[in-house]
Amino acid sequence: MLQTLSKSLFLLISLVIIVCGIYPFALWIIGQTIFPFQANGSMLRDSDNKLIGSKLIAQPFTKDEYFQPRPSAASYDATASASSALAASNYALRDRIARTLGPIVKYQNGQPVAPDIEKWFQQDTFQGKPNIVAQWATRHNSLAQAWVNSDPLHGAFVDNWAKTHPAVIAQFIKDNPNTHKPKAADLAVVFFQNFSKENPGKFPVSATHSVANAGYEIQSIFFDMWRQDHPAVVLQDIPGDFVTTSGSGLDPHISLQNAEYQLNRIALKWAANLKRNPEEIRKEIEQMLKETSSAPLGGLAGEKFVNVLEINLELRKRYRSLVS
Repeated sequence: MLQTLSKSLFLLISLVIIVCGIYPFALWIIGQTIFPFQANGSMLRDSDNKLIGSKLIAQPFTKDEYFQPRPSAASYDATASASSALAASNYALRDRIARTLGPIVKYQNGQPVAPDIEKWFQQDTFQGKPNIVAQWATRHNSLAQAWVNSDPLHGAFVDNWAKTHPAVIAQFIKDNPNTHKPKAADLAVVFFQNFSKENPGKFPVSATHSVANAGYEIQSIFFDMWRQDHPAVVLQDIPGDFVTTSGSGLDPHISLQNAEYQLNRIALKWAANLKRNPEEIRKEIEQMLKETSSAPLGGLAGEKFVNVLEINLELRKRYRSLVS
C-alpha cells in the first residue's frame, strides 16, 4: 500500500514539474527566440517607438484622415469581447445600420442622399400621414427613450418641456396610474408626439445642439423611414463589413472593398491637410493598400483584407510629418 502511494505521489510530482514547469518554460523559450513578435501580443509602435496597440485587436478611429474599423458591439473593449446578438428580425439592428448609412449613403450618380432626407423630413409626411417624429416615437418607443437617455441635455430638455405642459403630464399620469412621478425617459413618447404637433418638420435636437448636428441627427434617425417612402430609388452598394459587427467585436481587419469605399474621404482630408492634389494622394494611398492587403493562406483563399491599425500607422508615418 505504501509502495503504491509513493509511486503515485512520485508520478504526480513528475507530471506537475513537466506540465506546469518544463513544458511552459520550453514554449516560452521557443516563442521568445523564434516568434518574439507574436509571443508578445503582436504589438505595434509608431515612428517615435510609442506603443500604439496590438495588430490583433481593433481599436476605434474617428478622424476623417484614417481608415475606420468595423462597428463593435463591445465598444472595442478587449475585456468585453462580444457580438451584438441581435437577430435579423430585431428592429434595433436595422436602426443601428440605418443610422450609419443615413449621413454617408449616395445615389448611383454619386450625389449624397443626406440633403434629400432633410428636405423630405421638413415636409413632415410619412406614408401619406403627417407628424413624422410622432410616428417614429409611437412605432419605436425604445428608440425614443434611448434618445432621451443618450445625453443629459436631452433629459433636461424633456424636463423643461414637462414644466410647460402640465395638462399633458396630468393626462399621462392618468393613463399610467403606476407612474406617479414620471421621469424624462418615461415621457419620451408623449413628448415626441406633442413636440411633433407643435413643431412640424423639426426635431428637438436643434434645441440643444448646433444646426449641423441637428441635420446629422435627422439624416441618421430618419433614413430608414425615408427609405421606406422611396423604395424604388437606387443607391450605391455599401460593403457589408462597413456596417456589420464581427463575432468578437474586435476584428482588426476590414475588407479591401471596405477600405476602397473609405478612400475618397481619407484622400480628401490628407490633401486638405497637406495642400496637395486629392487625386495624387488617392493614388498613393491606393498603392499602400495594395502593398499591405493580404488574403488568407498566402492569397490562396478568400478575399483580401487590410489591417486597420497597420494601414493607419503607415498613413501617419508617411503624411503626418508633412502637415504644416
